[in-house]
Amino acid sequence: MQAPADRPLFGIVLMLGFCMLIPFSDALAKLLGDDFPLWQLIVVRFVAQTALLLPFVLAMGTPLFPSRRIVGLTLVRTLLQIMGLGLMFTALRFLPLADAVAIAFVMPFIMLLLGKYILKEEVGPRRLAACAVGFAGTLMVVQPSFAAVGWLAMLPLGVAVVFAFFMLVTRSIAKDISPMALQASSGLVALPVLALLWFLPITGGTPPMVGWMMPVGGQTWLLVALGVTGAAGHLFMTWSLRFAPAATLAPMQYLEIPVATLVGFAIFGELPNGLAAFGIGVTIAAGLYIVARERNLSRVPAAPPA
Repeated sequence: MQAPADRPLFGIVLMLGFCMLIPFSDALAKLLGDDFPLWQLIVVRFVAQTALLLPFVLAMGTPLFPSRRIVGLTLVRTLLQIMGLGLMFTALRFLPLADAVAIAFVMPFIMLLLGKYILKEEVGPRRLAACAVGFAGTLMVVQPSFAAVGWLAMLPLGVAVVFAFFMLVTRSIAKDISPMALQASSGLVALPVLALLWFLPITGGTPPMVGWMMPVGGQTWLLVALGVTGAAGHLFMTWSLRFAPAATLAPMQYLEIPVATLVGFAIFGELPNGLAAFGIGVTIAAGLYIVARERNLSRVPAAPPA
């Protein structure tokens, strides 16, 4: 299959779609989190992903699992995604939307460190210093929430770690399977895994962690919107990487934080306090510095062979 030609503007538009949709998906998870089990929200998310994408993949004749390697890595990727969604949806029950999203944006710094210590990539002192500054900014966002809800404020850090590994796995298979097939196959793998989780001996809580509650009134449409916006947003992000380089798209992802702030204020009347707002600014600045540094290094021509 021939790789599509670069279309940076189209890739940026797709990434903007991701940045607009995902905060709404998170806001819906926050709205529904007090009324529905966490397990049910994750099931809705993957059912929508499978139902939306599988018919198109089958109609195009695109293979869902081109090799055994893809099967194994898709299982790992799906388990990481289930874990990450579970942590994020739980965090949103206790934290303001903008704070949870901003804390989770420590992920680029974690990926840089994973690249250095696991993939043995070259990471210079300036980017390591930017990582330290970014972590400091994240701690500024965590501190007010930690004072209010305790250790639950650390959940978005868990989201960042899980999705950093998720992105590493995705990077390793992205060239071997189409984005739409990858999303559809992840949905197919997730549903039986979630069916097994139904039998976990988790009880207590309001609502309980595992179970199914019938929606009433407009809740049905909110659940549908949760699944559709989440599935479409991640598909937009995956497709954007086929039309524009990652270095071009990375700065656009930070638009998710101000969008989440606006959505959180419009729906929940939430705004970050002074320290958290300053920490968000520090985190964004450090992340954009790393993006600029990566872009400049990618432009340096390789040394000619001896």
